[in-house]
Amino acid sequence: MTEAISLVVRCENQQEVDHFWEKLSAGGQEVQCGWLKDRFGLSWQVVPDVLMEMLQDKDPEKSKRAMAALLTMKKLDIGVLKNAFEGR
Repeated sequence: MTEAISLVVRCENQQEVDHFWEKLSAGGQEVQCGWLKDRFGLSWQVVPDVLMEMLQDKDPEKSKRAMAALLTMKKLDIGVLKNAFEGR
């Protein structure tokens, strides 16, 4: 299997991100930017719904800050993403 095929888990909150990240990465590999490989080698993206809103915001500077924060993470942290988006 390669990253050419991946499944996406959309999460409403940090609790869901944490839950799915823990379960899916067990015995697998944490990658980057919300991606992981499970113990079978299947690629997953564990993504909070709010991230798409941030990346598609009308203000390109806000979106740019959110993307910059995203690129520093493995498991996504909604609080850090929101702080970057808001310029804090």
